[in-house]
Amino acid sequence: MKFSIVIPNYNGARLLKKNLPRVITAAKNAEIIVVDDASTDDSVHVMKEDFPQVRLIENPKNLRFAKACNTGVKQAKGEIVVLLNTDVHPEESFLKPLAPHFKDARVFAVGCMEIVNSKTRGKSTGRFEKGLLVHGEASDRKPGPTLWAFGGSAAFSREKWLQLDGMDHLFRPAYWEDIDLSYRAWKRGWEVRFEPESRVHHEPESTNVDAFGEARIRRIASKNQLLFVWKNIHDRKYILQHLLWLPLRLGGAVLKGDSAFVIGTFQAVFQFPEALLARIREKRHAKVSDENVFSKVKGTQ
Repeated sequence: MKFSIVIPNYNGARLLKKNLPRVITAAKNAEIIVVDDASTDDSVHVMKEDFPQVRLIENPKNLRFAKACNTGVKQAKGEIVVLLNTDVHPEESFLKPLAPHFKDARVFAVGCMEIVNSKTRGKSTGRFEKGLLVHGEASDRKPGPTLWAFGGSAAFSREKWLQLDGMDHLFRPAYWEDIDLSYRAWKRGWEVRFEPESRVHHEPESTNVDAFGEARIRRIASKNQLLFVWKNIHDRKYILQHLLWLPLRLGGAVLKGDSAFVIGTFQAVFQFPEALLARIREKRHAKVSDENVFSKVKGTQ
């Protein structure tokens, strides 16, 4: 199976200089694509001058993470596409443990083990609690099912990605796109796995804080957590639970002065028609119940 490595980039010239040489070393014969999302720094110049062997795709305007990833995956030639953030560099042998998983036709994605300073992460759990999907980090690092494959360090079946139409711009400008993508794969009867032998080093230097600010990030995350439920949760008992708890959560947020949840809720309401259309579209393809998905990824935290 052939690999393609796709790296979305926005104003990451310094990170490209730092991490791309290590990606090239680890890539072996894999195709490498950098999708520049209309950077305003010298990213394009760096790519053309320092890394002419890497395929560069230039977006004419800033489309944000989900669309940048979709562009790269659509143009990739490999059967397996690995997404890497610019602040991630892989260990030399990180591709080798990923390939065997994709011999199983049920597998959609396989997440890598991220090493962040002295800690590790990459295997996630999920449960439906008080009307919302609550996700967390699994307590173990054994191979097995994971709620979602991180958009910055995971391998995906390109064929299945295209069947899912990739990451959904519903969750613009950022956050929850990769959770939504993996969850939809689970609902179609596919699998998302974690592979601890595929190791990458993540030195978080996200541009989102600079672009949005921490307060807006919290509002966006709250908005997208609600949109996820409205789009993806189909089991009646969970829908009823959500309808019961949402006004209670909103009232509690008002009393506590949690403006992020309050504003995020109203922003989500404006996107409700769009979420409803996505829900109708996705429900046609769902083969597995929400309860069944949660039973596979409940794990321990």
